[in-house]
Amino acid sequence: MRFLTILLLAALASAPAAAQSVWTIAPPTGIVQLGTFQDSILSESSAAAASRAQPGVIWTLNDSGNSPWLYAVDTAGRSLGTYRVLGAGNFDWEALTLSPCPTGSCLIIGDTGDNPEVRPSVTLYRVPEPTVSASAAGVLTPTAPADTMVIWYPDGAHDNEAIYADSIGNIYFITKGRSKGMLLFRLPASAWASGSSAVLERVDSLPITPDIKIGHWVSDAALSPDGRRVAVRTYSAVFFFTVGADGRLTPDEGRECFFGSTLEPQGEGVTWLDNERLLLTSEASSTSRGTLFLLECGRR
Repeated sequence: MRFLTILLLAALASAPAAAQSVWTIAPPTGIVQLGTFQDSILSESSAAAASRAQPGVIWTLNDSGNSPWLYAVDTAGRSLGTYRVLGAGNFDWEALTLSPCPTGSCLIIGDTGDNPEVRPSVTLYRVPEPTVSASAAGVLTPTAPADTMVIWYPDGAHDNEAIYADSIGNIYFITKGRSKGMLLFRLPASAWASGSSAVLERVDSLPITPDIKIGHWVSDAALSPDGRRVAVRTYSAVFFFTVGADGRLTPDEGRECFFGSTLEPQGEGVTWLDNERLLLTSEASSTSRGTLFLLECGRR
């Protein structure tokens, strides 16, 4: 912990004076490494989603070019099961969330990565959340066939690694910020019943200044269990927003929880364990397996 504290203080000292005036930079009030991913195949964990129906289960996935598999792990990274998503392909899986759906709870997979921002359309897959059991460990289990939704942005291609769903199943997308800023789009829940393709609705832009030099590109986002706050993570920080009635996001006390880009091998995922604590997940590096950190960022 002392070593982590030194790293955080050094990162804060090197952070530029707030280029984003709405944000107050602060270190975490608590950060603890819980473990690393046990399964060596799970080397590019790019998103995380904590199950509400199955407490203690964390869903994650590998990104581009890997098999269309979902992984269930616990908060220490121990493997609980691997699931092959029927009817899906993995061009560039980068996002994952849980959403209400006709079967109860579904996992929404975002095949939405697009580093060069040239894909004319991207894809969502929706699959009922598998029930994790002791017999699933070490076995590749097929899911139910996935529903497929082809989507377009109204203003051209974006790189996207962050989605979250609200209590009625609307799905929100926050773009990474490569060229057009961090933009918020929405897919209405009704789109699944009305067809297999849709154009996203532009909702808003977020007041985060993209700056890859300090790790500020969006790599994931998550809605708190009570539906009141959204955590938007970059490679080096988590920004907190409150949710308005129309789905717009407003900075929550202007809190930027800055932990720096040296904490994780390549930090990508974020999910809420409860209404205060977050879990961060990372891809692996050449010298380390992907990590899982417990993060607490107290209010001022």
